[in-house]
Amino acid sequence: MPRDDDTLFDALLARDPAYDGFAYVGVKTTGIFCRLTCPARKPKRSNVVFFSCRDAARDAGFRPCLRCKPLAVARPVSGALEALKDRIKDEPDRRWSAADLKALGYDPSTVRRAFQREYGVTFVQYARSQRLGQAVNRLQQGGTVLDAQLDAGYESGSGFRDAITRLIGDAPVRTTARRILTAQWLDTPIGAMLAVADDAGVHLLEFAERKALPSEIKRLHERVGAIAFGRHAMLDALAEQVGRYFAGRLAAFSIPIAQKGTDFEASVWAALQQIPIGQTRSYGELAREMNRPEAARAVARANGANQIAIVVPCHRVIGADGSMTGYGGKIWRKQWLLEHERRMAQTSSQS
Repeated sequence: MPRDDDTLFDALLARDPAYDGFAYVGVKTTGIFCRLTCPARKPKRSNVVFFSCRDAARDAGFRPCLRCKPLAVARPVSGALEALKDRIKDEPDRRWSAADLKALGYDPSTVRRAFQREYGVTFVQYARSQRLGQAVNRLQQGGTVLDAQLDAGYESGSGFRDAITRLIGDAPVRTTARRILTAQWLDTPIGAMLAVADDAGVHLLEFAERKALPSEIKRLHERVGAIAFGRHAMLDALAEQVGRYFAGRLAAFSIPIAQKGTDFEASVWAALQQIPIGQTRSYGELAREMNRPEAARAVARANGANQIAIVVPCHRVIGADGSMTGYGGKIWRKQWLLEHERRMAQTSSQS
């Protein structure tokens, strides 16, 4: 990733998220340093100086920006988003409305955009998914349909049955006989990820903005089983490992992988996990390492079919000329992940 001052200034003007955490800008006229993604008005080229880390900016006498919070590990998100997520967690059975948001002092349209931007769903949809997940979990644990209905906040039994049927494809009274996958949102420094798992392991881990996510969820539902939001020990373990990875303290994941594919796809996904952190491969190189030198295109297709991002590191595959090839989670995230891992590998080699 180029880091000369002219490139960094262009990145500052574009608010390029690929440099978030890897470059900071100090504004001489204010004495403040910021992320390159800071939404504040952009300074003149002559009034800025760039730093490779936060400590260097502070050592030079710059103070952290209160708006973009460069000292925080996670990128700043809407305060309403964080506060309302906590409210949903504290009141999982509540049926939220626009009037409720207004009563708390929030603008419903602003909240809707914040959740849509971060998770791909509105606030009401997010809250409903958590509530229905609670209800499905209650039924799976042997609770009655009436209890689950009341927990989910439905006054109408038919309305509850319809909602559960849409969610898991079966009537509530029969959910105990169905395999249910559990979903959770994981927040990371580069965006929210949807995680889906069961006792066998992780079935899906994708960024919320991935265009193929809806079709991946549909395929997972058809191949494995219904999906409901809730708590699961496998997801707790995944969240802990993902958190350590983004903090630079985990180079290899140990969480079980349970995604289903053809034998060839599974062999490609296994080969991806063998690429050392801080290194990359082209499709041709990966095919040769698998003793399938003629299968570079098939390797590329299998790489694209992977639906467990980061843990199965498809982002470590680049073009034969070193270029960034397509990445469903967006190219800037691929650049970010590769730079993050390059630094982790460098730190490990020096220790």
